[in-house]
Amino acid sequence: MSQLVRVQCFCVSRDGFGAGEGQSLERPFGHADPADLASWAGATASWVNRTEPGGTRGLDDYMTRDHQNNIGAEIMGRNKFGPQRGPWENYEWQGWWGDTPPFHTPVFVLTHHPRPSFTLADTTFHFLDATPAEALARAKEAAGGKDVRLGGGVATLRAFLEADLVDTLHIAVAPVDLGRGERLWKSPAELLDRFHLEEIPSPSGITHLLFWRR
Repeated sequence: MSQLVRVQCFCVSRDGFGAGEGQSLERPFGHADPADLASWAGATASWVNRTEPGGTRGLDDYMTRDHQNNIGAEIMGRNKFGPQRGPWENYEWQGWWGDTPPFHTPVFVLTHHPRPSFTLADTTFHFLDATPAEALARAKEAAGGKDVRLGGGVATLRAFLEADLVDTLHIAVAPVDLGRGERLWKSPAELLDRFHLEEIPSPSGITHLLFWRR
C-alpha cells in the first residue's frame, strides 16, 4: 500500500480563512477566535488533545478519530510551530505544544532558518529549508511506511497543493466569516480540477469537506 499525504481536521472559516490577521504569541490565530474554528474538534471524545474522559460521539468524533490513524510523520510550516519570524533569536522556544506535544511522530518544520532538532516526549522536531518535494521525501522516510500528515498552516497547504503532492484532504468549515487573514481558498471548487469532493454537514454546524484525487 502506498503512503498517502493527508490533510486531517484542518479548520477554515466559511469565507476560506484558516487563521486571522495579526498572529502573535498571545493570539496564535490572530484576530480570529480559535474556538470559532476548532471547538467542534475539542468537544469530541477522540480528539488528540483530550486529557479527561467524556466528549461527544457521532459524526464529528468519527472525523477526529482519523487525525492520528496510520500517521507516521507530520509536516508543518513555521507559523504553526510558533509566532517568530526571521532568524532564531535563541533556541529556548520549543513551540506552542508544551512538554508533551500531541503529534507522537517525527515533525518536519519548514523554515528558511533551520535550527538543531530536539525531542519532547515522543515527538522529535526537525527544521528544514527545503522544497515541498524534498521535505516530503524526508517525512516519508521517517514515517516507516505510514502516511504523512500535512498539518498546516495555510501557506504550507497551498504550497503542497500547488506542487500536486496532496492525496486527500479533510477540511472542516466553521459557520463564521473572518474577512481577512491566511486564506486557503475563495471557494473549495478551486480544487475540483484534481479532486473529488463530498460535503457532509454536521449537527454541530460544521461542514466536513472530504477531497480525494480524481
